[in-house]
Amino acid sequence: MADQIQVARVGGTAGKPGRLAYIDWMRGLACVLMFQTHCYDSWMSPEAKKSSSLTGWSKLGGTLPAPLFIFLAGVSFALVTEKLREKGIERNAIAKQTILRGAEVFGMGLLFRVQEFALGYPWSPWTDLLRVDVLNILGLSMMLMGVLCWATGDGDVAAARIRTVAAGILAAVTVAMATPPLWTTYRPKFLPWPIESYITGVHIFDQPQPWLFPLFPWSAFAFAGLAVGFFLFSDFAKRKEALAFAALGGAGILASALSVFFDSSSIHLYAVYDYWHSNPDFFLMRCGILLIILFLVYAWCRWGFAQKGFSPIIQLGKTSLLVYWVHIEFVYGRCSILPKGQCSALKATAGLITIFLAMVMLSLLRTNWKKWKVRALR
Repeated sequence: MADQIQVARVGGTAGKPGRLAYIDWMRGLACVLMFQTHCYDSWMSPEAKKSSSLTGWSKLGGTLPAPLFIFLAGVSFALVTEKLREKGIERNAIAKQTILRGAEVFGMGLLFRVQEFALGYPWSPWTDLLRVDVLNILGLSMMLMGVLCWATGDGDVAAARIRTVAAGILAAVTVAMATPPLWTTYRPKFLPWPIESYITGVHIFDQPQPWLFPLFPWSAFAFAGLAVGFFLFSDFAKRKEALAFAALGGAGILASALSVFFDSSSIHLYAVYDYWHSNPDFFLMRCGILLIILFLVYAWCRWGFAQKGFSPIIQLGKTSLLVYWVHIEFVYGRCSILPKGQCSALKATAGLITIFLAMVMLSLLRTNWKKWKVRALR
């Protein structure tokens, strides 16, 4: 989420957004989409879900938060690593710092599962402690990106950047291409399910579960974000920032078109073809959508009203890990503000607005608390 990597923000010049304003806005967007998906899923009654077209739109929006968070983790990781490289910090030190941060996020994921189990006791099964969730994969992906950046980071900064972009793309493609056989014909069934879950998301079930977050395919979004992040630090992107983002948006449109073309082709590379869950064509489509969103958000931050006054979306993006962690309990947990599975669409929408406002207030308290601490230490 927003706090997986701490990145110093660079103020923008006139007419330009702060260097990471678009990242915070995208994370805030992911938070809002996550809120609506969780709220409608938890609170709406089965009858309301069947009769309301809102359910379909909510589920469609719910496909974006996880790819957004993981992709943006890769972008932020690149920005941090590039800044450290430019300062002349030795690559072993960079790897140690970034890999330890990934381990910290992974530990947070384990702690989150313990919290959810404790709050749900005695109804929560003990196997939930070992469920592979988004924080777990964020942490592991960050550690893998740290290793990749270490391997490509020797020598001149510019040359290392090019190598890392190429390596990030190659890693993303490799993970995406390996996912279908690992989910089907070449599943590592010899592994204990808690370990296999990190590869295929099988959990305690007989088949991989698309609602979980195994390394295959989810780490591919992090590697794609890593490549994009280093591209944004290239000499070309620094000179012609707007054109660089437009190029990414165009690449997103092309990727989406190629996904549709490959899906309609009669040539299939895999014994089991599952476009919507494990196939690289779907990964290509989602990467295309992410790149299009990245360009649109950049344009909104630079030429729109994203930074005119207070932006609740940017505010949420600054503390997305916190609001992710907290809102779960007030939507799915014992402290749910509405009765689960018993609400109309209207009542669930009112609850969603309440959650949104409450999380914005919590986010403000968090950021202001940091400012108060800094002032107190002066």
